[in-house]
Amino acid sequence: MRTRLFCALLLLAMALPAHAQLQINPGDMPFMLPPGRQAKTGTGRLRGRVVAADTGAIVRRAQVRISGPDIGSKTAFTDAQGRYEFRELPAGRFNVSVSKSGFVTMQYGQNRPFEPGRPIDLVDAQVMEKADVALPRGSAVSGRVVDEFGEPVSDANVTAMRMQYTGGRRRLVPAGRNSTTNDLGQFRVFGLPPGEYFVSASVRTLDSMVMDMFGGANVGGPTGSNTNSGYAATYYPGTPNAAEAQRLALSVGQEMSIELQLQPVRLAKIAGIATNSDGTPMSGAMVMLIPTMKEAVAMMPGGTSRTDKDGKFTLSGVAPGEYSLQAQSLAALMNAASQAMSMIGGGEGGTAAPAPQAMEREFATATVTVAGEDITGLTITGTRGAKASGKLSFEGGGKPENLASLRLIAASTDPDNAGAASSAFGRSSVKESGDFEIDGLVGGRVFRFANLPKGWHLKSITHDNEDITDKGFEFKPGDDENGFEIVMTNRTQVITGSVTNEKNEPVKEYTVVVFPEDQSKWTVTATRWRSAARPDQQGQFKIADLPPGRYLAIALEYIPEGEWMDPEWQARTARKAVAFTLQEGATQTLDLKLAGS
Repeated sequence: MRTRLFCALLLLAMALPAHAQLQINPGDMPFMLPPGRQAKTGTGRLRGRVVAADTGAIVRRAQVRISGPDIGSKTAFTDAQGRYEFRELPAGRFNVSVSKSGFVTMQYGQNRPFEPGRPIDLVDAQVMEKADVALPRGSAVSGRVVDEFGEPVSDANVTAMRMQYTGGRRRLVPAGRNSTTNDLGQFRVFGLPPGEYFVSASVRTLDSMVMDMFGGANVGGPTGSNTNSGYAATYYPGTPNAAEAQRLALSVGQEMSIELQLQPVRLAKIAGIATNSDGTPMSGAMVMLIPTMKEAVAMMPGGTSRTDKDGKFTLSGVAPGEYSLQAQSLAALMNAASQAMSMIGGGEGGTAAPAPQAMEREFATATVTVAGEDITGLTITGTRGAKASGKLSFEGGGKPENLASLRLIAASTDPDNAGAASSAFGRSSVKESGDFEIDGLVGGRVFRFANLPKGWHLKSITHDNEDITDKGFEFKPGDDENGFEIVMTNRTQVITGSVTNEKNEPVKEYTVVVFPEDQSKWTVTATRWRSAARPDQQGQFKIADLPPGRYLAIALEYIPEGEWMDPEWQARTARKAVAFTLQEGATQTLDLKLAGS
């Protein structure tokens, strides 16, 4: 049972769109060593001290995390003098982040909220002293969640959100930790950097999702009263509409108290039948409602259920909104979860854990708009989706070892429905021969990789001699598409350099952004053409792995994480940026002026 519950939690996480899962700054996201790759050791050392930014007082027992592609992630704690140390570090580039209750989690070299930290470059036997980090006091939003009668609501999930450009548009994304209300309806969301936030509350929890999935909550049987009345996700001060939410401006260390009143809405019931492509009932299938992500990233599905032996299903308590309704056999979903688990885990003795063989599975989908009225008589018909097969080739050297650890992901090209299109579908392993096969594909998909062999990078993806690397491929249900050719290369392009101010003095606090000159590459699916970097401890920046081509580069004193992905920002910035050509396999050195200097 425990395994089933874990798989259920994993599947619900897989249902979240890609841009919901990528809101962590690089310095906060620990590197994970791919299966079969062992952490390196060396003779380097890193020492530092953690203090409070406002008083300079030492911070004891702060958790310090160092991460890098050759070591994964390692942690240490500050001592009674606020000091920490990492030993036996190999030569390489590392990120360091520090967290402590009551403070904002910060990265080494980070000076402003939502700014990437600065990397640390070490050579063999180097000892770096004074890798110090100053932690600002965290801001907090506390208060109560009440119902329409002013009575407290317990077990409500409260989330602080901020407006951010992600997945092709500006939308509300979760920020910091969330909180659950107690029996008095009280909550406290803490550790927030200074900035502007929106607060939302929802009474739907992950536990209820799992219970609906396995407990048969919506698979027939008795019904209770008031099943058509409930609460949608509500934004402060009390609106289900994200566009009407009130912004909260927090300064450093500020605590703001609010009362958020949940707004009752008419809940709908969705009833229908799911059939396989041959007309037989899709019995014992999991049914899930995945909300679209146009205005805000929703962290929970809109509902879950299962079909009975006749393929019938009922989803109760559905709040108004736009959804994708999906049905797929539970056995196939568990198999998909096992495949996803194999992407994270490894085998014994450094041997990669083989991914489970994918099951032939059918799934049914439908687009549903709920406006408070029940939807009955809905019929959804299954398809196995499209199947894509092809081969990897390797340019510039021999084939890398342990290809079985390489994972292929077919991500949706529709950012507003990425979760609906990608839930539990579009993941596969690669065979040692370089052959691959991936099924369950619907709509536009773009191929990307996880656990790339060290030193290798994606160069191109073609189908019938057409380059689809960035634009992706449109899959039609039931089709078998063969002949995808994916070329990997170990030839790396590197951009390095430094930045000076108007007095030609070198500066160490900046961010360099590089983006393509060609505006057609300013799209969501072409993110591999854009990058940003902060300087290391010597004030030098380094960007690797961008494809060869024409680029624009600009150095800025400050830009929030991810802002450079916005095509409007790129259009405004292009006229002030420096143009250059990045040749294949070359190292390009840039000497940039700080913008505005």
